[in-house]
Amino acid sequence: MRITGAWLTSVDTQRVLNMLTDAGHLAYVVGGCVRNALLGVAVADVDIATDALPDVVTKLAKTAGLKAIPTGIAHGTVTVICGDTPFEITSFRKDIATDGRRAVVAFSRDIAQDARRRDFTINALYASAEGVLTDPLGNLADIAGPKIRFIENPTERIREDYLRILRFFRFYAYYGDANTGPDPEGLAACAEGADGLEGLSKERIGAEMRKLLAAPNPAPSLSAMSASGVLARVLPGADAQYIAPLIHLETSGDFAPSWQRRLAALGAKNLAIALRLSGVEAKYLQKLGNAQSTDAPVAQSAYLFGPAATTDAMLIRSATLSTPLPRDFAQNIARGNKAVFPVSAADLLERFGEGPKLGRELARLKDLWLESDFALGRQTLLRR
Repeated sequence: MRITGAWLTSVDTQRVLNMLTDAGHLAYVVGGCVRNALLGVAVADVDIATDALPDVVTKLAKTAGLKAIPTGIAHGTVTVICGDTPFEITSFRKDIATDGRRAVVAFSRDIAQDARRRDFTINALYASAEGVLTDPLGNLADIAGPKIRFIENPTERIREDYLRILRFFRFYAYYGDANTGPDPEGLAACAEGADGLEGLSKERIGAEMRKLLAAPNPAPSLSAMSASGVLARVLPGADAQYIAPLIHLETSGDFAPSWQRRLAALGAKNLAIALRLSGVEAKYLQKLGNAQSTDAPVAQSAYLFGPAATTDAMLIRSATLSTPLPRDFAQNIARGNKAVFPVSAADLLERFGEGPKLGRELARLKDLWLESDFALGRQTLLRR
């Protein structure tokens, strides 16, 4: 069986693969690029597995005039830059010790050993420069589902790295069959190993949750996470019941998916801490929360909190209450976004001087302006 694609036949990919094979080494594209090619999904990154050791990869790259960066040298990974494309080249490996967060590896010459240390069966597929597929563990059939299954023993794979619990749900969200549900054995192992999530950094958890929530339809996966107890581990207080109606509103209204909107719809507390969000991300979620709690009409909310936060708040509210969006929703969002308060501090400075009185008067006039639905002009406001 063969795969193909512009990413594989490109001059850069072929040059890097041939750099290794011409020197007598095995070299395969592996993992996500092979999986996506088989599933008909766009390929973003090209990873390469080889029996050449990292120092050999580095020497071969330099001899070929390519830049080699030891991005993960302790785990056998060298990033080789060819043209403008980075290729992560990793030597065949086997785990010799794990603690649930990181592994100590030894290099191997056996492709099957390398395949066994990967997470899911659909990620343990390899292809040569010619596109000839290699399936060391005999799991190619899982692509047909596709089925998201841990390689061999799920409990052992999870104990090697507890982040694989979240990756299981993320991969199910992107590639799994919502009609058949997640793999029962894998789901049970995730539920059993959920305590291990406590040892992971918030940054790693946050990165996985962002990716999961950005999936086209994460609702079935989040429901499975909730049922297994995993969701409560990473986001205490989260409730996945409104995600499916939110996805329906997004799809029917042609709204772009937003992981932040979906995160807010889960209703968990202390999100910035739980997922170690950036300052910008936390600030937006705060703004979204304010838009959700306001009683202001849509246009005024768009003025106060911005069009994005108001749109997200309205979608969440509609999903929660099972009500459609107002017909004039988009027009009011646009109207509020364009509105400009017609009074400035300079207009009041002579009467109130600098200080708290000026600030209070500006706030009072703005309230009047908002109550008028932006109708009151500058002169009218200054006479109030």
